Amino acid sequence: MTEFSLSQLEKTIHERAHSGDPDSWTAKLYARGMGKAAQKLGEEAVEAVIAAVSGDRQALVSESADLLYHWLVVLGIAGVPLDAVLEELEQRTGRSGIAEKASRPSSG
Repeated sequence: MTEFSLSQLEKTIHERAHSGDPDSWTAKLYARGMGKAAQKLGEEAVEAVIAAVSGDRQALVSESADLLYHWLVVLGIAGVPLDAVLEELEQRTGRSGIAEKASRPSSG
């Protein structure tokens, strides 16, 4: 198994976003803002779903990598550290998903 982590990817994204490198996709995506980054996140999510439903394992791996990258870009632009998401997941661990969802305030 690889030693690579989402925390390392988050750090790399942050560095590239603020590098000023005109050839950096990450810097360009940050410059284009949340709307474009969120759009790319959505596109990658759809592509991952299509790969999963079609049973294309390699495409699912590839699209999942794209999805995680774009998700971290969106978090970065929003100023939400990965640790905040991990802490939320940790708080949910040990609770049933049904009970956790029922404890959320109603949105409708």
